[in-house]
Amino acid sequence: MKLVTRSQWGARAYRTPNGATPYSRDRRGVKLHYLGTAYSDRTHDKCDDYVRQLQAQHMDGNGWSDIGYSFLVCTHGYVYEGRGLKRRNSANGNTTLNEQDYAVCLLVGSSGLVKPTDDQLNGARDAIEHCRENGPAGDWLGGHRDGYATACPGDYVYVWVKAGAPRPAGTVVEPKPAPTAKPKVSVAHVVAAARRDPPAAQGHTTYRAEVLIVEKALKAEGLLPADYVDGSFGTKTIAAYARWQRSPAGGGYTGADADGIPGKTSLKLLGARRSFTVTD
Repeated sequence: MKLVTRSQWGARAYRTPNGATPYSRDRRGVKLHYLGTAYSDRTHDKCDDYVRQLQAQHMDGNGWSDIGYSFLVCTHGYVYEGRGLKRRNSANGNTTLNEQDYAVCLLVGSSGLVKPTDDQLNGARDAIEHCRENGPAGDWLGGHRDGYATACPGDYVYVWVKAGAPRPAGTVVEPKPAPTAKPKVSVAHVVAAARRDPPAAQGHTTYRAEVLIVEKALKAEGLLPADYVDGSFGTKTIAAYARWQRSPAGGGYTGADADGIPGKTSLKLLGARRSFTVTD
């Protein structure tokens, strides 16, 4: 998949708290969209500009917290990260529908360029598979008009979707590497570490391997300096985890519920964003 991350296309920061709303359950599947306005094809170096323009329209014109789609696919087959896999989209019509399915938009319009290119169909298929494999999303596949009164995603895209979104004839797909198992973190183990390590001697560690996974995740969230990613759930890690608990993405806890001692829900939210599995 030719993925263009938010930082690569120059996305604005999403507004909180609504822009950080995570999905509360697994997604049923993926809904396909089109732009619903006139669209003209462009050279690929102009696609970033258009995605930024669309984000500005959604945030400044519609008053949304971010660009509405989970992913967008240009005519050159590049997949642009919108709200991505973890943050709920706002493109499917209402909160229930947004919660239910990912939203993938092909950059084609209701006039002008209305028929997707083969590269674009391949990119859209890549996005669908990405949502299914890493979302997670189920096998359901449809268009915006399924369950909502709209012409979206246009007749060309809708016919393709209803055919199962096949790759264009003659497409050669590179084999995918075998999936790597996600590391596991036990709630009981990191809670024990958070209670034992702060009063212990300097350098003491409890369940060091699992604590390192949590500390690396906190560092990736910008909450823990690299100097304190050491496998010890000390006072700096406690403070960083408390900041995670208070953040919207970490559950938005307050008071005694944000004391820096990991709970199962906040740890699962961190694991979902930073690719580790939480066990009891």
